[in-house]
Amino acid sequence: MCSLRSQSSLTVHSTDPYNAEPAPERLVSSFLTPQKDLYVRSHGPVPMLDAGHHRLTVDGLVATPLDLSMVEIRRRFPVRSVTSVLQCAGNRRGDLRQVRPVSGDPWSAGAVGNAVWTGAALADVLHAAGVAADANPSMHIVFTACDTCETDHERYRYAASIPIGKALSPEVLLAYAINGEDLAAEHGFPLRVVVPGYAGVRSVKWVTGITVQLEPSDARPQARDYKLFPPHVTKETADWDAGMTINEMPVNAAICQPSAGARLQPGPTLLRGYATVSGRAVVRVDVSADGGRSWHQGMLKCDQAAPWGWTLWEATTDLPPGEHDLVVRAWDSAGQTQPSSPDDTWNFKGYLNNAWHRIRVTAG
Repeated sequence: MCSLRSQSSLTVHSTDPYNAEPAPERLVSSFLTPQKDLYVRSHGPVPMLDAGHHRLTVDGLVATPLDLSMVEIRRRFPVRSVTSVLQCAGNRRGDLRQVRPVSGDPWSAGAVGNAVWTGAALADVLHAAGVAADANPSMHIVFTACDTCETDHERYRYAASIPIGKALSPEVLLAYAINGEDLAAEHGFPLRVVVPGYAGVRSVKWVTGITVQLEPSDARPQARDYKLFPPHVTKETADWDAGMTINEMPVNAAICQPSAGARLQPGPTLLRGYATVSGRAVVRVDVSADGGRSWHQGMLKCDQAAPWGWTLWEATTDLPPGEHDLVVRAWDSAGQTQPSSPDDTWNFKGYLNNAWHRIRVTAG
């Protein structure tokens, strides 16, 4: 039986359900995020599960349904590891609240982390159930979890799905370990999905069922909660079928050090942070000390690069006495960069804010 670990180092946004994030400066202390510093996103109470009794079923459009114990998952399938970012679709939602109100927890820049995940490749498990590598590309893989959630007085089992093309990619895991240690309860013990490049909502925790079917999951997290709408749409006017399903995450970057509101010594100042992108590489990070009127290029710490991991960066800028608006933006290998203002990314759900990250500091 796994118990909930103390997360006293995290900033707690809500206790029921438990949602919390680390201080940004903790994220740049190492390339891999320690489990104790990884943000926690829960949609309901954290289930306390016993690995000895946990089962995973695989059914639906398969030739051979499976019913696997944790021991069978560990012994039957080759052990795979992937270094990958996990990021909430609501990361940096707090910046959107400065434009006008949005729903959801006011995440700062800490609803993200980078870790080595270890487990069985989802593709290996699906192949064992008879799903062919050239399976119907319109199929979806639905993950059902053990937690029970409640939103707007509606109770439901947590579930979400991904397209089969992504599911059969070698980087997608059924993970039972993070950075060489068992998952903590709040991070999905004893088994979770890890879908590199996709929003954290698809990396379902406490997974107990996998169903292969011809349509996406109709569970609330898939059908309603993680949809992107244009700025004129409200909760009351939203057509949920018309919203864009959030899968891949946009290019993003954040300043983690110094912290917002910091009082610094005038002179050369070290800035450090992270940059992320889905399916491509971060190729450049620009920083500004004057609100974005002038820029200089930061240094990417590419010695720790991983295809699905984040890129840490640092830059030194000279700060004369006074207040300064520090800004960062990243560029990916397709030449894509970030919009300048959260006004450009605002949506009533507060998702996918990748506007330039800005913090104000004082020198002197």
